[in-house]
Amino acid sequence: MRMFLISDNRDTCTGMRLAGVEGVVVHEKQEFKDVVDKVTAEKDIGIVLITEYFGRKFPELVEDLKMSRLPLFLEIPDRHGTGRKPDFITSYVNEAIGLKL
Repeated sequence: MRMFLISDNRDTCTGMRLAGVEGVVVHEKQEFKDVVDKVTAEKDIGIVLITEYFGRKFPELVEDLKMSRLPLFLEIPDRHGTGRKPDFITSYVNEAIGLKL
């Protein structure tokens, strides 16, 4: 299985290429949808990395992608850093299992 990156900037794409991950840079919603359609049609791609920018810009589309079985869609921080709160892991655990840490 391969990984693939969909990024909003060249820096993230270049860094991931150095690690052996192919990818593309897109900016518009239709471009993003077209790449997602192409990637999901390829059976040897198991993980698709997308920058958090897309989660902020197209939240409804990204949430639907995360619910699909394969490939697995994961949001990663880009060169601007993460858009998450500093305690996002604690909040996630609290929300997921109802345990206050």
